[in-house]
Amino acid sequence: MTPGTTFHRMPWSEFDALARLEGDTSMVRRLCRAERSRRKLLLYGLMEAAEKSPELLGPMPKLDAVSELFARVEHTSPKTFERLLSHPYTGSWAGYTTRLLRDGIDGVCPLWVHLGHLHAIAAAAAIRAGLSFDIVVPMWDGHAVLPSLGVARLPFFAPFSVAEVRSDGRTCTVTTEAAVVHLPDSSQLDGPGWWGVRECGAVAGRNRFSVRLDDLDPYRGLYEPVPPQRLEDEEVDAWRRLLDEAWQLLTKAVPDLARTLAVGLNSLVPKPRVPFRSLSASTGEAFGSAVVGRPPDGAELAATLVHEFQHIVLGGILHLVPLYDTDPRERVYVAWRDDPRPLSGALQGVYAFFGVTAFWRSLAATRTGALARRAMFEFAYWRAQTWHTLVALRDDETLTEAGRRFLTGTADVLEVWQHDPVPDDVAALVAAAIADHRAGWRIRHLRPDPGVVRDLAEAWRNGRSRPPVTAVQTDLPPTPVPDGTWPRSRAVLVRLSLTGADLSEEWQTVPDATEADFAYASGRFVDAVRGYRVELRADPDRPASLVGLGLALAATGSHPASRSLLHCPELVRAVHRVLRHTAHQVPTPESLASWIGQLVFGPMAPT
Repeated sequence: MTPGTTFHRMPWSEFDALARLEGDTSMVRRLCRAERSRRKLLLYGLMEAAEKSPELLGPMPKLDAVSELFARVEHTSPKTFERLLSHPYTGSWAGYTTRLLRDGIDGVCPLWVHLGHLHAIAAAAAIRAGLSFDIVVPMWDGHAVLPSLGVARLPFFAPFSVAEVRSDGRTCTVTTEAAVVHLPDSSQLDGPGWWGVRECGAVAGRNRFSVRLDDLDPYRGLYEPVPPQRLEDEEVDAWRRLLDEAWQLLTKAVPDLARTLAVGLNSLVPKPRVPFRSLSASTGEAFGSAVVGRPPDGAELAATLVHEFQHIVLGGILHLVPLYDTDPRERVYVAWRDDPRPLSGALQGVYAFFGVTAFWRSLAATRTGALARRAMFEFAYWRAQTWHTLVALRDDETLTEAGRRFLTGTADVLEVWQHDPVPDDVAALVAAAIADHRAGWRIRHLRPDPGVVRDLAEAWRNGRSRPPVTAVQTDLPPTPVPDGTWPRSRAVLVRLSLTGADLSEEWQTVPDATEADFAYASGRFVDAVRGYRVELRADPDRPASLVGLGLALAATGSHPASRSLLHCPELVRAVHRVLRHTAHQVPTPESLASWIGQLVFGPMAPT
């Protein structure tokens, strides 16, 4: 260890503040600096590995030119060098390529293409610093990428080749034997053979937000490199409008969080809109970036930006402080996924939805009309579901002492929010939505004990008026392999009803929605009961129909069938499967659920 070496450390005061959603811009900037240091170490580690095994570089020249160019940039313009280290996809490239080297494999492209990205990073840094230079960079399908700047598009005769980047400090060209691309000056974004990285800005009072819409960088994806996918101008305009609307909402609802978000989130990877779904993701290696599908409105985008920013912050914290021991078991119920999650993913979700809950809570207090009602529903739903998962995690044996401290800080705030008043009708919708998702998760991921299922089936065939009292199991271990599909159509329709949409016109556009779902979301619960009965006659195994019947019956009044269909639907379905093959007269799922439901008491779904 070098004498005098300094390390990035996080004071407990900042750790606790971030856990409680009380971080400030200085804390996020310190996380950014730590990420730059981490990337610098990875970058020089890759250079050292390539220098020891020059054959790994393939047709790329040795790294002397890269080392010399990095040194010149760092000496001439340290901030430019830092800017390239801060570029999110420098991080994802470094992590991805380090893993390839460790495992001795090529990846999507030959290893020399990934290692050759070092040359492209050096070229981009030198262009930004205004240096004269000449360096070779890799090309993939005719695309020569200059990270954070854009991509030159040239004719190509092989999927993987090289191009030469030259600059005299003012003008820059990218050249192959077949063509030359001139980079446009700073007043232009695109030019012949060149696509530049677009930027979007939004202003609300004194608060500014600037973010790149990066559809070009090959390392912008979550898992593997991807080629450029240029957005149409109309799509970019839609993103600009949405970002402006989202920023106005954020600065009014959660101004402190908005200011920290503007520091820590600087790049978005735009994806096409998927109707009725808000898709987004991020990775700890690409600190500062999020992949986001275009949402329907600014409120949804605002919540998504908060969600992904929380992931970014926690990713930075985890690079400094271990919060848990490695445990890949997929064993935790979470409301934001339809499958069991490992502790690491569940903790990430708790922190992300803690922020989302804060946004909807504040938005509900600052808005009126349909948006306020929608915000109140989302607040009440996510505060309950996030709290449920947090409680399940905070005493987990795989948490470190720091992990328990972090969750305790989050719990101190989130627990208080559980007591915020919510209108009765909204609270009823939230309770049903929670029961819907949890029951759907149970029926697909819990497997009842075969002996219990056999005893229940035998008791039914023998005409017993009540099932054995030991039948209901509440501590079953989950399996990640789902038993059946789970459409989100019912939840989508309920949320649409909160916006004032005309469900009679909208419901048929929602994927997998049925007439019974439409009736349930419209408040016609008797019609919904009839509809789900019809669906179960056609397919008695369908999870959404079994749970839907339980919800609709519960909405019409206390019913033993609704209790078992929402509390232990996996048991009802397992026993019904046996009886379909062994009983002289096969019962309906509803009559069997009523029989089993005699043993089920308490809430509609486990809490």
